[in-house]
Amino acid sequence: MPRRLQTRPVAALLAAVGIVAGVLVGRPGLESVAGCGTSGDPYPSQTAKDWVSYADHVVVASPTGERETNRRTYAKGSVAYAMDRLVSFRTDSRLWSRNSPRHALGTAFDMVAPGWEVYRSSGTRVAEMATDAPRLQAGHTYLLALRWHEGGWTVLGEGGAVPFDDHTGDQGEWCGRVLSKEDVAEGERFSRHDDHSLEKALLGQDEQAVKSALDRAGRG
Repeated sequence: MPRRLQTRPVAALLAAVGIVAGVLVGRPGLESVAGCGTSGDPYPSQTAKDWVSYADHVVVASPTGERETNRRTYAKGSVAYAMDRLVSFRTDSRLWSRNSPRHALGTAFDMVAPGWEVYRSSGTRVAEMATDAPRLQAGHTYLLALRWHEGGWTVLGEGGAVPFDDHTGDQGEWCGRVLSKEDVAEGERFSRHDDHSLEKALLGQDEQAVKSALDRAGRG
């Protein structure tokens, strides 16, 4: 299977500057691999049809805080321990919900996101990154396709979390870096021309464009 780095505009941009290897947003027990790498979507997440087929809610949301969760301690190796983050979000706006969602979504919610690993010899703490997706950090805004999964909220997969600073698609934090829409447009030059992902369609677009895309997918 081709790697997502060959398709998504922001992934193509970061591939061009050498970002590698990572873990998936929203999954508990994240592996301690720093970087931004191979995909492993729990649900299809790339297209508007995927979102309306598998998500419970699509929201614009902003992190408001975080705390440690899923700490793992290692007896051997260079890493002494690692942890995930339980990130608290404010629901800024709800753009779509399925007719019978698996779980209600309020004005705030929590979700597991990549955390940190701490090296044994130096005590240095290194940020883990999401798989071809935002790390989900305070000070930024995101467009999220959420699904209730095993007792908690998760995004569908790498395509279910889109940077959305200033309510603009593909602008903001992605894989631990802050990208402008100009950066992402540059990445577009490296991406596949047959990429029909919702992320690509929303480049530089606002909430109304999201709603229109989801409405069309729901009628299709």
